[in-house]
Amino acid sequence: MKNTVTIQDVATRLKAQLFGDGNAIALDVTHDSRAAREGTLFAAIKGSTVDGHRFIEDVMRRGAVGIISEFEPEADFSGAWLKVPHARTALAQAANLIHGEPSHNIDLVGITGTNGKTTTTYLCYALAVAAEKKVAMLTTVEYRIGERSEEAVRTTPEASDTNRFLGEAIDAGCTIAVMEASSQAIDLHRCDDLRFKIAAFTNLTRDHLDYHETMEEYFDAKKKLFDGRLGDTPEVSIVNIDDEWGRTLVADLSARGQKVITTAIDTDADLTATEIDVSLVRGTSFLLKTPAGERRITSPLVGKPHVYNMLTATAAVLALGHDLDSVERGLATCVGAPGRFERVTHDGDFAVVVDYAHTDDALLNTLKTAKSLTDGRVITVFGCGGDRDKTKREPMGRVAGRLSDIVVITSDNPRNEDPQKIIDEIEVGVKAENAEYLVVSDRREAIQKAVSSATTNDVVIIAGKGHENYQIIGTEKFHFDDREVAAEALAAIAAER
Repeated sequence: MKNTVTIQDVATRLKAQLFGDGNAIALDVTHDSRAAREGTLFAAIKGSTVDGHRFIEDVMRRGAVGIISEFEPEADFSGAWLKVPHARTALAQAANLIHGEPSHNIDLVGITGTNGKTTTTYLCYALAVAAEKKVAMLTTVEYRIGERSEEAVRTTPEASDTNRFLGEAIDAGCTIAVMEASSQAIDLHRCDDLRFKIAAFTNLTRDHLDYHETMEEYFDAKKKLFDGRLGDTPEVSIVNIDDEWGRTLVADLSARGQKVITTAIDTDADLTATEIDVSLVRGTSFLLKTPAGERRITSPLVGKPHVYNMLTATAAVLALGHDLDSVERGLATCVGAPGRFERVTHDGDFAVVVDYAHTDDALLNTLKTAKSLTDGRVITVFGCGGDRDKTKREPMGRVAGRLSDIVVITSDNPRNEDPQKIIDEIEVGVKAENAEYLVVSDRREAIQKAVSSATTNDVVIIAGKGHENYQIIGTEKFHFDDREVAAEALAAIAAER
């Protein structure tokens, strides 16, 4: 997908001040000095912790053909230098140009929202495969082109990585790509200059307020995906209008004359679901109503939140021209994203579920689902991450205390914070609900205690980490997978019988 692009071409596109010779060919662009090689343009970004300008000498030795920077070059610098007003914006624009504007040559679907992004992305992928399309996807869990997969580095890659990925997807024969678009990524210009054919909004609840500070700023970051501030406006926007922020978004987009498809369960919308039935054994079934007709849907996914995800994914593929037959087939087989209400299989008479819920609203939905599926107790194990939004800790404690029969407060990824301090902040919320609880700071021990205390018809919810297979304590990253630890605890119980 790459064009033959000179540094002068890039300078013209960026409206940059060019120092040095602009005739060299730019084969790639990156902000990561480790990825620099022969023919690479290096965007030197001054971040909050690392200044890319420190690596200029190194990338030039590696064969970089030039530097993008917000500053002028040192007097002794020999090479091409592009001075720009904003390095991150320039990185996105340069990547788009060098890789041949790949998002213009593939049907790109972007999913944003607090909860449901990953599962909805997996569902879109599955529905497109059911329609016999070759698909690529970028998720929190993995990056996939057709059947080729690699572990994800971050939810939404840097613009240079995304454009390179889309070019590779097109070269591999993909006609559709679906990606998560996080609010931080949007705010950091990682989605600039991408042409989204479809943009979808799942919901907006409290999260990332350490970064955005207010819900209004958080919403405004999400809104950029839809209103043209990243470049082209999407051809179609899909919005959940059971969410109050979704209704605000629809009102704004409709006033602009943009095409919007609405989804809902409790509100009249373009796509709705009725007669919802949820079972830990059977999964979820419902009557899907769309402008293209109705279908009785059965899915292995469990819970009402997944119905919202299925509505969003269905709306996306219908907007791409797919039919309801392929939708029905895809929903019947897609097991969703790893760690999203994922059952840990065993022969006992109680359920153990691992879920990524790490906000108060996500935990609320997960625990509501659990309570609706059992006559037994709900036992919840969870903690909160360190060096992250502190405002959600007490609310998460309240939700857990209100909807659980027993709460086990433990550590998540404490990072550089004192784990006990995080637990204390959660405990305030749990205590406010007068809930039965215990504190077990060691996560492995907490999971073992919760699982060993379960009896007939109970549901053990292990929340917060989902698919993650690590725990971060201080600056060290250790292997830790809730699913593996739960399975070990279940095996120990079975061995004692």
